[in-house]
Amino acid sequence: MSSTERTFPEGFLWGAATAAYQIEGAAREGGRGPSIWDTFSRVPGAVADAHNGDVACDHYHRSAEDVELMKSLNLQAYRFSTSWSRCMPDGVTPNLEGIRFYSTLVDQLLQAGITPWLTLYHWDLPQALEDKGGWTNRDTAYRFAEYAAVMHEALGDRVRIWTTLNEPWCAAFLGYAAGVHAPGRQEPTAALAAAHHLLLAHGLATQELRRRDGDATLGITLNLTVPDPLDPSSEDDRDAARRIDGQFNRIFLDPVLRGSYPEDVLRDVEHLGLTDSIRKGDLEIIGTPIDVLGVNYYHGEAVTKTPSDEAAPQEGHAPVERPVSSPYVAASGVRSVPRGLPVTAMDWEVQPDGLRRLLNRLQDEYTGPAGIPIYITENGAAYDDVPDGSGFVDDQDRLAFFDVHLRAMKDAIDDGVDLRGYLAWSLLDNFEWAWGYHQRFGLVRVDYGTQERTPKASALWYARVAASNALPSALPSAASSTDGGSAGVVLSR
Repeated sequence: MSSTERTFPEGFLWGAATAAYQIEGAAREGGRGPSIWDTFSRVPGAVADAHNGDVACDHYHRSAEDVELMKSLNLQAYRFSTSWSRCMPDGVTPNLEGIRFYSTLVDQLLQAGITPWLTLYHWDLPQALEDKGGWTNRDTAYRFAEYAAVMHEALGDRVRIWTTLNEPWCAAFLGYAAGVHAPGRQEPTAALAAAHHLLLAHGLATQELRRRDGDATLGITLNLTVPDPLDPSSEDDRDAARRIDGQFNRIFLDPVLRGSYPEDVLRDVEHLGLTDSIRKGDLEIIGTPIDVLGVNYYHGEAVTKTPSDEAAPQEGHAPVERPVSSPYVAASGVRSVPRGLPVTAMDWEVQPDGLRRLLNRLQDEYTGPAGIPIYITENGAAYDDVPDGSGFVDDQDRLAFFDVHLRAMKDAIDDGVDLRGYLAWSLLDNFEWAWGYHQRFGLVRVDYGTQERTPKASALWYARVAASNALPSALPSAASSTDGGSAGVVLSR
């Protein structure tokens, strides 16, 4: 990695992100109703060791403490999601007590000088709506727009940045095709219907929020990958990369930023009925102009159609007992192949150059022509953290992960990419979906037995980066990384 100090543009936004189901707990308090994740986590074999989010990080009762923690780490922005199940337990009727929790959280953030960045949907659909078909039911998109209106009525006077959906690829294809995520269905046709209705929900909610507040900053967050053909000279491998790019990236990028589905994707999935879900006017709604694109990046992948003698593992999937399927509904025989790169505890390759390439591509093909900036709304890594006697984790591997990705990000800015902020994933160790509590992404360690929070070495380093708006010339030594330093980090260990 480079040892040169790198200064970011003035006003660059530094923050961290979380999601409601992963941290809040209080699953049966304050009038909250069950979500699809409450239901799915109780399906035998669906989540590692039958873990669930009933308690999680107990953020519902500890939001004031967590906001003070954010302030001590010099975070300028906090991206959180509101739980549809807490705010509208049946999907349609407002629950004032649940909404009040987020109103209080927003006030706490503003009092701490932290910008609240609200995501309306991070996968916790009310079970009452799933019982009516969930995202395969077109009506859910309209209920989502009503939910957006309710939340804006309550918070719009103080929240200025709104994200409609987080990672609709996961909600649609991991949830309805692979069965890896809630609601756990394995129906390719349903997954494509869900993808379209999620996009429609985004467009309808964007229109509703825009109607209510023309000055709000509105966007969507997409998780994106960089698929490379394992053998660039192989026509089959090039087609494999095209299919993954189409069914992961372009199936969402093109409707949102170009107002149409890619023709090759439509051909690939023609037999699965996507066009049956598309009605006149839908793409105009989906293509409603946005102000920012949120990008979640974890890794790229090398893909091939070459058969293997070994059974292909479901890359990055939790070791669960319940059988799962491929999320790629029209990429039969395509598999990812390790390239010998370092990997995280999730077996995800560490590939910072993929982030630079992705950002340049977006600038050239999507966000640049649309005239909108990019924010990294998630980037981070799970590692096998080992705390010392005081609970402190000297996570040099995670610290190095952040360093190389931030340097790649600065390279992209120098290339001309309009990138304006970075929100690390995640503020806290938390419930990691089908992995349960077995994977830790947090800047801050959570002792799930006591709920004690302890910033890791990566958090102290990141606090200094946020305070200085610059990457240091070299990584800290393990000895110095435990020092709170001069970046305003206040710790009680």
